[in-house]
Amino acid sequence: YSKDSEGSWFRSLFVHKVDPRKDAHSTLLSKKETSNLYKIQFHNVKPECLDAYNSLTEAVLPKLHLDEDYPCSLVGNWNTWYGEQDQAVHLWRFSGGYPALMDCMNKLKNNKEYLEFRKERSKMLLSRRNQLLLEFSFWNEPQPRAGPNIYELRTYKLKPGTMIEWGNNWARAIKYRQENQEAVGGFFSQIGELYVVHHLWAYKDLQSREETRNAAWRKRGWDENVYYTVPLVRHMESRIMIPLKISPLQ
Repeated sequence: YSKDSEGSWFRSLFVHKVDPRKDAHSTLLSKKETSNLYKIQFHNVKPECLDAYNSLTEAVLPKLHLDEDYPCSLVGNWNTWYGEQDQAVHLWRFSGGYPALMDCMNKLKNNKEYLEFRKERSKMLLSRRNQLLLEFSFWNEPQPRAGPNIYELRTYKLKPGTMIEWGNNWARAIKYRQENQEAVGGFFSQIGELYVVHHLWAYKDLQSREETRNAAWRKRGWDENVYYTVPLVRHMESRIMIPLKISPLQ
């Protein structure tokens, strides 16, 4: 063999042919009948400012969302009870996807009340971060619900390249977690930290959560979902959250 041929043969031992997917996982896993985009926001609040932060948020946000010209709606607003302390979590829905998001952002830039709200709020924060999310096609659409409830936000950071496998397993597994109407919504990140999944659950209290989760293990098939999805996870986190007064999810 020539040196070039030998080199090509040797390199071929380490090159794997990839059959690329024709669709991104966002297209394969998200709802086709809607074009909703979600934003989740995490605010870490100075401990001495949490009450003032909640009061300011409850006074301003509902008024902003009364304006029908804004293609944005509140889905839920919470304080973390167990998990990272002195934290607020907010979830919004943009009906119309990215164009609705940009429309809303451009209008807020000229809203004096909102700009003053952000200025005052910034004095109370230690840090903040957000993500843009799509909803899994097989999960419930988050709808307002009466309380009192506690909410659990379970966050999974997956190994890159495993989102399709995660979705395929959970599309079968979600049926095991519907009897008590605990499944609120399931989302995966599009912008921000990637390969992140959020599952949102509602329970009457911590005891109800324990009983509901234990009941799932007694159903044939649930253990298989856990067996196949655990190897896909790099990190997972659970927050128990209490809704603010303005939250549509109570």
